[in-house]
Amino acid sequence: MAATTHTVSNQAPPLLGYDVFGADRVLTEAVERHLPAAGLDDARSGLSELGRSAGSAQAAEWAVQADENPPRLRTHDRYGHRVDEVEFHPAWHRLLGHAVTAGLTDAWDRPGGHVRRAAGFLVWTQAEAGHGCPLSMTHAAVPALRTDPAVAAEWEPLLTSRVYEQELRPAAQKGGALLGMGMTEKQGGTDVRSNTTRAEPLAGEGEYLLTGHKWFCSAPMSDGFLVLAQAPGGLTCFLLPRVLPDGTRNVFAIQRLKDKLGNRSNASAEVEFDGTWARRIGEEGRGVRTIIGMVAATRLDCVTGSAALMRQAVAQAVHHATYRRAFGGVLVDKPLMRNVLADLALESEAATVLAMRLAAAYDTGTEAESAFLRIAVPTAKYWVTKRCTPLVAEALECLGGNGYVEESGMPRLLREAPLNSIWEGSGNVQALDVLRALRREPPALNAFLQEVGRARGGDHRLDGAIKDLLTELADLQGIEARARRLVERMALVLQGSLLVRWAPPEVADAFCASRLGGDRGSAFGTLPHTLDLASVVERARPVER
Repeated sequence: MAATTHTVSNQAPPLLGYDVFGADRVLTEAVERHLPAAGLDDARSGLSELGRSAGSAQAAEWAVQADENPPRLRTHDRYGHRVDEVEFHPAWHRLLGHAVTAGLTDAWDRPGGHVRRAAGFLVWTQAEAGHGCPLSMTHAAVPALRTDPAVAAEWEPLLTSRVYEQELRPAAQKGGALLGMGMTEKQGGTDVRSNTTRAEPLAGEGEYLLTGHKWFCSAPMSDGFLVLAQAPGGLTCFLLPRVLPDGTRNVFAIQRLKDKLGNRSNASAEVEFDGTWARRIGEEGRGVRTIIGMVAATRLDCVTGSAALMRQAVAQAVHHATYRRAFGGVLVDKPLMRNVLADLALESEAATVLAMRLAAAYDTGTEAESAFLRIAVPTAKYWVTKRCTPLVAEALECLGGNGYVEESGMPRLLREAPLNSIWEGSGNVQALDVLRALRREPPALNAFLQEVGRARGGDHRLDGAIKDLLTELADLQGIEARARRLVERMALVLQGSLLVRWAPPEVADAFCASRLGGDRGSAFGTLPHTLDLASVVERARPVER
């Protein structure tokens, strides 16, 4: 075949060999805004190092390998002994090991630790999202474990360690450990109070034997799990180790791995307990209250993870349009494509700014910030995770047919996009959680309103939206049926407030006009043409500045 028929032209170069952190102006500004000055240089250095790894050809290859070679369940060894092990491709271990070494399970006791970790999580998730599950749960388990100081003293140093050891051994013999979670059961799903797994107390203080089934057990190769079971005193939280202190395997029968839409590199399993040893965490009957700190932290990671997927999708779309020529010019200069890209960039920036604001609230740790998180986390979890899928789909379309093929990486992003909206409570659960806070915790609403009120007078459309929101909040009649509408407005007002305070004027103007002023159609790419869209797109271009 003649070589002339294979001349390659007008193709965008791969978006590789760049610093994912340094090329993200929105994220770098957020880190500078929220971190104390004393640790800022060290944070920038560490995040840039992680960003260069995330943007490398090596990480891209690991991501493809981990996705194309999903985990495999090995229930028995060659002699017929039950082993219940999950085998992963080496690329998975490299991704997970790199993340642990970078400190993505270590946040709770470092100054600015949550901001640094959230920024790192947002950066590294762009390399491959599946391995974020064990990272998230290991990080989030710390508040629940601290309910029992003795357990926390034993396990917390392992969970926050920068050592990754994949072998199953007693946790005390390892330099670092990962923790998973098993809450849902087939008859109840999110309604964990309907769980039927039984916990029978033993003679030893806090020791129990569990019997039952978990419909979704995340990261089944972990060293331990936080699970819920019905003890004599009611639904209770337990720590279940995979390997007992004497080196024997705990009873942890993996029935099957879930065949999921996306998140292919990560294992989610159905497991059975049959006389499985576990240690109680917290008091009997207070399982939900004990584990709620873990749930809140993983919900924030759902927001951050969605922001990461959105950022990578927008970066790929803007990068492609910067190089691709059509109809006499590059795509990024075409008014209609510029409108689409600017709209996507606004959504991505709003998600990143909100995620980082929530992380900063964790670091501050004041009573007011804790109250703010109580209502802001489920609000953000509801809205940001729902915006992820349509954004990724539109960004994929910006690449045309190139975006529809696996080699582009965009299909993997699209398959991953719905996940965070489902895990840790789907949309209705988040909306109802917001209503619960509105009804039972007045300080949470006060903290939320104080936060959005900090931008009053900065934009007339935001002021109007705040006023309308207050009117809605004053009328609780039939509020459950309109909970999604209310929470959406709360999220948009909160994002608008943050952007008016911190984003460039052209970004805040475009967001308020389209999301709060109603000057926008139903699809992406329907922003008012009078806005400074070129500056919005340029701000989103993945170029180190």
